[in-house]
Formats: sequence, structure tokens, C-alpha cells
Amino acid sequence: MVSLLASTLFRFTTTHRSEEKSMRKKLWNIVVPILLVSSILLNACAPAAPGAGTKAPTEATAAPAGDAATEAPAADASAVQIPEVVDGKFNVAFVYVGPVGDGGWTYAHNEGRLYLEDVLSDTVHTAYLESVPEGADAERVIRNLARAGFNAIFTTSFGFMDSTATVADEFPDTYFVHVSGYKKNETNFANLFGSMESLKYLVGMIAGARAVADGKKSIGYIAPFPIPEVIRHINAVSMGMRKTCPDCVLDIRWIFTWFDPTIERQAAESLIQSGAAVVITGSDTTGPVQAADEAGVYGVGYDSRNACDVAPKSCLTVPYWNWGPVYVKMVQEMMDKSFKPDDIYFDVDSGALGLLGFMEGQTPSAGVPAEVIPQVQELLAKMQAGDFTRFDVFTGPINNNKGEEVVPAGSSLTQSDLEGIDATVGAEIGRPACTYCMNWLAEGISPDAELPKQ
Repeated sequence: MVSLLASTLFRFTTTHRSEEKSMRKKLWNIVVPILLVSSILLNACAPAAPGAGTKAPTEATAAPAGDAATEAPAADASAVQIPEVVDGKFNVAFVYVGPVGDGGWTYAHNEGRLYLEDVLSDTVHTAYLESVPEGADAERVIRNLARAGFNAIFTTSFGFMDSTATVADEFPDTYFVHVSGYKKNETNFANLFGSMESLKYLVGMIAGARAVADGKKSIGYIAPFPIPEVIRHINAVSMGMRKTCPDCVLDIRWIFTWFDPTIERQAAESLIQSGAAVVITGSDTTGPVQAADEAGVYGVGYDSRNACDVAPKSCLTVPYWNWGPVYVKMVQEMMDKSFKPDDIYFDVDSGALGLLGFMEGQTPSAGVPAEVIPQVQELLAKMQAGDFTRFDVFTGPINNNKGEEVVPAGSSLTQSDLEGIDATVGAEIGRPACTYCMNWLAEGISPDAELPKQ
């Protein structure tokens, strides 16, 4: 119990607060976590009542990036009380790997959930469970949501994929959508993701230009796990970087977590100490952006358009997700029975992806070098028109970080290549095996870098 209290208070005290919050809000944010911790400690010392657990929220106002009150501890699937469905409505549940206040991945998904419930308020009810651990706990949570009568369940982390697939087979009358994976079935289970690698390529161009302007040649990247999604994002950054800074080197820190504010900040500080002019995060919190600001260098956030709020002067941009319209379209199709489970992978022309500072009505950050702005704007316009896609990003010739050709001139990666780390993945899901499997690091990444073994 002491370790739980210490851990909770540590995460609270290291979380960044918005300067625009009023003093009353700050006090509220201090009191609420302490009361919650006290309640947890008291309950832990008392005999457990049958079926007792923590009530999961059915409605939540997504807090601004870094709001401490929303940093929930990981859910214990055996103790979590599943939210109730609402009679007469189409009930949709969301399973999150982090807290809704992470300022990144989960925050963006929860904004999409709120948008869905707002647009379809007459017919749709939503609920969510946050900070659910991947693995067996996730499977129990997903199964219990299906048993509770939810019509659709969205699971939003790569590590939820197998659990979602298992439960989908058990509940053929419930819709399941897994975000960021590659598995599906033909009846009630779809996978969903988007071409973030296209925007990561633009991020690389911006970071390279910033390094040139600062007279530096090192850029840092914080990488969660060595899975195809993360690897292709890193590779896209490196290839974009070399367009504006051919001599730059991309330095990587593997952290093996999606959400850990302390580890993410430590990785950023390590990259900065190694000379990085720009720190780019692929994880879920805004800590690396603030660490860059405190060190007098530049950062690039991820996932949520609000990720620059913690350090607007030092944050160059954020490639972000706009999940709301995607969720609305899918749920509408589910309600009218036209939804077909598929590999749903949208590109920039869908409108569900954005690059902060470069979308309509936005202004580039002051830290973005003037000479790279028209280059980024021109290529982004091609992406939005559908004239430059993820497959164009990954068109040869492409060398790896050892100088060896991995994609010959005139060849482009396929979706199987983008999502497969080896040829077995294609066979597993009934898709052609990958040819240029995503198990290499692109030229521009430190020649000493290797993909860690999982």
C-alpha cells in the first residue's frame, strides 16, 4: 500500500499543469488524487465485498494534456466494475492502454469518443475503461464488456490485438474494432489504423531543417516497441530528415512502454545530452517535449494536436489523429447493418490525420525554419489530394542504416510490407507474405543501431 501511495503521488507531482488553470482547479486536482489514494488504501485493508470493484466512468471530459487528475493507475481486470449499457441506445465501449489525460494517444482517442457521443447523442451511448494492461487482463475486460451487452467494442493498443480476436470469436453478435494491429475476421472483427508514416516523413523534413539551422547533425527519436508500426514511423522520419539534412543522424532510445512519463522524460534527456537538436517522441505523453523546452532545444509531440501546449515555443509540430469522424462513420454503418469488417487503413486524404501548424487555419511554429515551410506545405497538399501516399514514401531505392539496399529503385512497399515484420504475418491473416518486411532501419539512422529482440 505504501508503494502504491508513493507511486501515485510521484506521478502526480511530476505531471505538467496548464498555466491557464485557475487556482481553484489546481487545488481540486491536488485534492482528488489524494482522496482517491486514501479510498484505495482503506478498501485494500477492508474485506472485499462480493463483486466489489472500481466503477468505470461512462462519461468523461478529456482533460488538457498533462492534467494530473486524469492519470489513473493500471486497471486490475479482476476488480474493475464494467460500466452499464443504456437501454434503447447503441452502446459502444472503448478500452484504453493509458489514462485519458496522457496528452497523447489515449487523449486523442477519448476526444474521438466524445465527438462520437456528441454527434450521435440521440442514438449512441459510450463508455470507456482506461489504463488497462495488455495481455490476460485486457482479455478479461473485453470479454466482460461483451457480456454486459455492449454492441461495439473498440480496443486501442497493439497489445490488445490477440485478446480482441479471441473474444470476437466468442461473441459473433458484437462488433469489435482493434486499432493499430493487423488481425480481423470476416464477420464482426475489423482492424483500424492510418498512414501516420506519411506525416512522420514530413516531421523528419522539419527536424532536419531545424538541425541545419542550429548547426547540428543529431536528431533523437523515442521508440516504444520494435513492432512494424513503430519501425516504419522511425524509418519515415529518417528518410524525411535526409531530404533536408543529408548528413544528419537519427539517434534512437527504445523504452519498451507506451506510457511511462518518467521513462519517456529520461529518454529525452539522454538524447539531448548526446547532442540532439530535436527530440521526436513516438510515445504517449508530452514529457519529452517539455524536457526539450527545458534544455533549450526543440521537440516534436505525437498523437494529439494539444501536445504542443506544454511548450509552444519549443514544440515544432505534432503529427496527430482525428478519430472522431472515423468513429462516427463506423458506428453509423454498424447501426444500419452495412458495416463490413476489413483492413481499414486510412491515408492523409481521409482528413483523419493532421500536422499541427500546417492544416487549414493553422500557422507553423516560430521554430520551424522558413525555408522548409513551403516544401512541407507542398508535399502535404499532395498527400491531402491523394497524389502522394504511404507507398510513395516507401518507394525505392532505399538503403538500410548499414548502407545496404533493401528496396530497389522502382519498387514500393505493399501493405503487407508495412505491417509485417516477417513472412509469417501474411500467412497468419490470409494476406500475401511481405517481400521487404519491416525489420530494417533506414539510412540516416545511426549505423550502430540495431532492432532490439523482443
